[in-house]
Amino acid sequence: MPLSEQEQRLLEEMERSLYQNDADFVATVGASRGRVNYTMLVVGILVGVLGVAALVTGVVIQQTVVGILGFVVMFVGVLLAVTPSRRMPAPSARSASSGRAPRGRASFMDRINERWDRRMDDRER
Repeated sequence: MPLSEQEQRLLEEMERSLYQNDADFVATVGASRGRVNYTMLVVGILVGVLGVAALVTGVVIQQTVVGILGFVVMFVGVLLAVTPSRRMPAPSARSASSGRAPRGRASFMDRINERWDRRMDDRER
């Protein structure tokens, strides 16, 4: 079912507001994840296979310690394989139209609390 004209205008207004007020969020969500680090993927798979082999060996020889170590090695291998690359894309420059200075990480909770308070104030009206 298509949106009515009023709903389309409201959606467009919400999108504009999102791009203006939460430019850092939009840049984070819209940013590509970068290239896959195939070396770490292969190393992770090999470590994971080694861990599975140690786990099975521990079960066969009935040594709990070997099995637990095999599980830990397997878990580390999976983490190595699925962890994204540490190479982060360069942060995009803020547009001059936003008129705001870049914010630090320390004020994240303050910004969340301010937004929450504004929403609650608007809801009470």
